[in-house]
Amino acid sequence: MTQPTPAPGLGLRGPALTFRHDPFRGEADTALVHWPDALVVMRGGKITGFGDHAAERPRHPDDLVVHHHPDGLILPGFVDAHVHYPQLEMAGSFGETLLDWLRRYTFPTEARFADPAHAARVAKTFLAALLRAGTTTALVYCTVHEHSADALFAEAERLGMRIAAGKVLMDRNAPAELLDGPDHGIPATQRLIDRWHGRGRLLYAITPRFAPACSDEALCAAGRLWCDNPGTLVQTHLCETEAEIAWVRELFPAAASYLDVYRAAGLAGPGAVMGHAVHVTEGDLSGLRETGCGVAHCPSSNLFLGSGLFPAHAMAAAGVRVGLGSDVGAGTGLSTLRTLGDAYKVARLRGARLHPAQALWLATRGGAEAMRLEDRIGTLAPGMEADLVVLDPAATPELALRTEGARDPADRLFALMALGDERAVRATYLAGRLAYERK
Repeated sequence: MTQPTPAPGLGLRGPALTFRHDPFRGEADTALVHWPDALVVMRGGKITGFGDHAAERPRHPDDLVVHHHPDGLILPGFVDAHVHYPQLEMAGSFGETLLDWLRRYTFPTEARFADPAHAARVAKTFLAALLRAGTTTALVYCTVHEHSADALFAEAERLGMRIAAGKVLMDRNAPAELLDGPDHGIPATQRLIDRWHGRGRLLYAITPRFAPACSDEALCAAGRLWCDNPGTLVQTHLCETEAEIAWVRELFPAAASYLDVYRAAGLAGPGAVMGHAVHVTEGDLSGLRETGCGVAHCPSSNLFLGSGLFPAHAMAAAGVRVGLGSDVGAGTGLSTLRTLGDAYKVARLRGARLHPAQALWLATRGGAEAMRLEDRIGTLAPGMEADLVVLDPAATPELALRTEGARDPADRLFALMALGDERAVRATYLAGRLAYERK
């Protein structure tokens, strides 16, 4: 019997960067490995070969289709570890701190998602924008509406994109039309888990919005749901602003800290990702490490709302897993490169330096570790899922002028994160397939 001919593999050839070690826990200057002429081979959605082109190419059949980017830069696809897709249409709203911003802009915008057609339209626009930004994995907040999550998952499945997401849970301190009923949104969440979790590349994230929007009963119900559905994630917010922290103290007087609210409800552990975590104490740092929670650093959002300066280096030194989040709409866009530029500014305001290797780690491997997906995404290596981004160091005249004289690959990467945006993304690949190409 004649065996079917396997589909040809796809190769990416060009300069590439990978990690030698974690640049936060080792010497940052030696953390990056530069391949001047690399070949990444992708078959069946996975990376099946990676190394110097001259050595790697003879190991693969002649039918390999190679996309050559001699003047590009091949990287693992970016990981956005904290983003609200319904807020895309309200990004850049003027003049409020977090709690007033929620009341004035966020809740009215999210109320529009009662219309399933609106949810489907925004979900499609949002995921296309992520691909233009080079983002291949995202941890996403939907609205309280069950169909808002359905819309996002359906479009992500069509694209073949790795997305973890969840319907927001909240039963107080929000407009009535955005509150879950007496069941705390748990039956709807379970239905969504049953429909989508583990289907293709999709994962479910149980999503209490933040402690002030959830009663004790709702948080504990969400914690039980997480226990009953192994492999799902949790996402919520932690210590974003000082006013929010004070509010949590009023609402949960028995809790030792903001993080303790989640610990008591069973919502802190490996696979839980806490957004922002700007104003953490030493006790919080210990608690995050002990529980195994990940944290999403959202520098653009924290600068835009004036929330505070995230302690990235202290987090890493404490052994906490840290990724990067665009947030939106408190952030000002989905570009990982621009978000990294803001992360550098936040570090400088704290008197530290965010090395280019550390920045790339946050945007790739760090986010994967925060989400407990480092065995699947975040690095270039055989066996990993074939999600990649190709950057163009000459995407604009200003970038071309700056990068032509770059001292080394790390300097070129720094120029991209300081001066680049979506225009510097030449191509994005999902599971070994070209998903976006800049025209």
